[in-house]
Amino acid sequence: MTVRFDAIVIGTGQAGPALAARLSTAGMRVAVVERKHFGGTCVNTGCIPTKTLVASAYAVYLARRAAEYGVAIDGNIGVDMKKVKARKDEIAGRSNKGVEGWMRGLKNGTVYHGHARFEGPRTMRVNDEILEAEKVFINVGGRAFIPPLPGLNEVRYLTNSSMMDVDFLPEHWLSSAAATSVWNSRRCIGVSARRSRSSKKAPRLIPREDEDVSAAVQKILEAEGITIRLNAECITTGRQNERIVVGLDCADASRQVIGSHLLLAVGRVPNTDDLGLDKAGMETDSAGYIKVDDQLRTNVSGIWALGDCNRKGAFTHTAYNDYEIVAANLLDNDPRKVTDRIMTYALFIDPPLGRAGMTEAEVRASGRQALVATRAMANVSRAVEKGETQGFMKVIVDAQTKAILGAAILGVTGDEVVHVLLDVMYAKAPYTTVSRAMHIHPTVSELLPTLLQGLRPLQ
Repeated sequence: MTVRFDAIVIGTGQAGPALAARLSTAGMRVAVVERKHFGGTCVNTGCIPTKTLVASAYAVYLARRAAEYGVAIDGNIGVDMKKVKARKDEIAGRSNKGVEGWMRGLKNGTVYHGHARFEGPRTMRVNDEILEAEKVFINVGGRAFIPPLPGLNEVRYLTNSSMMDVDFLPEHWLSSAAATSVWNSRRCIGVSARRSRSSKKAPRLIPREDEDVSAAVQKILEAEGITIRLNAECITTGRQNERIVVGLDCADASRQVIGSHLLLAVGRVPNTDDLGLDKAGMETDSAGYIKVDDQLRTNVSGIWALGDCNRKGAFTHTAYNDYEIVAANLLDNDPRKVTDRIMTYALFIDPPLGRAGMTEAEVRASGRQALVATRAMANVSRAVEKGETQGFMKVIVDAQTKAILGAAILGVTGDEVVHVLLDVMYAKAPYTTVSRAMHIHPTVSELLPTLLQGLRPLQ
């Protein structure tokens, strides 16, 4: 028997639930399909739990520096990882249950807990039932990419998902990643060899960032006792008694690091390999991402792909914006497009990096005449008062149009401050909108006008 709906939403990451709610409110009968955890990566193994862990780490960091602030704390500052994990689980679990309750409470909605596989363009099987709808929205997200490293089958390793089960302080982390920020273990080595599945070795810690930004992030991590090995020619893994050995050069066995635990953070792959997309006639790229147009429509009429599975962004905020674009076009007669948005993201080390728009390298490659301004966080009063002066600010503007082209704010509250510039970029206003503004003292944002008053030609 086939159960018919007006719309089917597959996956409950950031785009799916909000879209299901809008469709339901519009009077459509909606089926919501979730195969595992409600809320997707962000709620269960990404944003919410990891930032909760960072909050605990920051509390320890401040406690250990208490004397610098004139605060006396008797005894040793320790970490109870079981309590840290319990706090993380409670906060993430609250969000998970909230999403599930929201979906199960939809007026015109029906929730299916199971794996959806297409049997045709409008038809799919979930458990033992056949569902059919004129509109289908795919929001299945992604998962950690497991690289085919020699010897990996011989060792136990962690990913962003299994990392959430850690309730102890590992003695010595090994992390294979483009960039890594780790919790207060005794020591960590970050290995940077390949970016995702590229065959090129990484010349710096964060290849997508400008050299000065990457170098500053590396300096911050090294100040925490993290050893970073760049330009690994070839990574291998193996065991030495109870230890994990990571080789950095297949031609030189002496180039290796040894630790107690290995974290793989080398990229993501979309959860599209077991959806039966071929039976729906859907096109994907060579990595399995679903091809979509500027309004997130697939090549099959009536099917959209949102979130991490469409390669239009790999962030919670881009996934939610995908929902907004689809809903605007379908329900609001508002022709929004993916290309309307300005790329922005944060790297949540401590202090964080807030990024918006083009990098300096991208501006140079474009051939534009540009101006640039930088300022060390050590020259920001708020950072000095907090005793957190690592990092710097950088803004690049078009010399002719005065438009802000890009910004990097690495430092205390950098992930918040960058939005001041981002909103001006969306407004298509000149940089003078900020440089002539009066901001509140003492804040980090207060230095943005001062920063922009010091623009100089980009050499």
